[in-house]
Amino acid sequence: MDRRESLKALVIGSLSAGAMVTACNEEGKEVKKDEKKVAGGYGRTPEEVERDAKLNAEKFFTAAEFTTIGILVDIIIPKDEHSGSATEAGVPDFIEFMVKDQPQYQTPLRGGLRWLDVFSLNSHGKIFSESSNEQRLAIVDQIAYPAKAKPAHSQGVNFFTTMRNLTATGFFTSKEGVKDLGYVGNTPNAWDGVPDDVLKQYGVAYDEHLLPLYIKPEDRGTIMTWEG
Repeated sequence: MDRRESLKALVIGSLSAGAMVTACNEEGKEVKKDEKKVAGGYGRTPEEVERDAKLNAEKFFTAAEFTTIGILVDIIIPKDEHSGSATEAGVPDFIEFMVKDQPQYQTPLRGGLRWLDVFSLNSHGKIFSESSNEQRLAIVDQIAYPAKAKPAHSQGVNFFTTMRNLTATGFFTSKEGVKDLGYVGNTPNAWDGVPDDVLKQYGVAYDEHLLPLYIKPEDRGTIMTWEG
């Protein structure tokens, strides 16, 4: 499967309000603002940090299930010339966390993993994780494309769709995935004025007397004088 066809879904989390701040007024008295203290280094409240720790300490998937998840996510997003694979980006751990954070995923994913092994056993006598790469891909091809899949494979299709969505979300919100997208966020740059071809198009140019007020000389490209 081509990783470029994977859904590039990003998760947006909501942050809680403010922090409990203690300051001093002009007379040296303490002034407390009715805000909640944050923790975790990126705007997490103490309660959120505590809940994260609790969920991370729990374990939902068995070792065998976790192995199968690792195989599946790397089929969905394998390593390529741009970046590492889904497992290298920590996607299996992300999925483990998600099923604990959002329990509605637990039954569909556990049932889907069971369906996958039964289907694999019926196909060639081995569970999915013990099958060859060719055998695994042959199974995935039968459930990865809902419009082409057989009605009898609907459970597998639904399972794989959920796995693909979680894999894309986990990967493209990881450091590795953000790098793969080429996202750089807000970066500083230098404004060197309207391009010359645009100025010429409208028959205008910059006034050399005003330029120093708005554009540093070292940041300027080829600047024309204002004629209109």
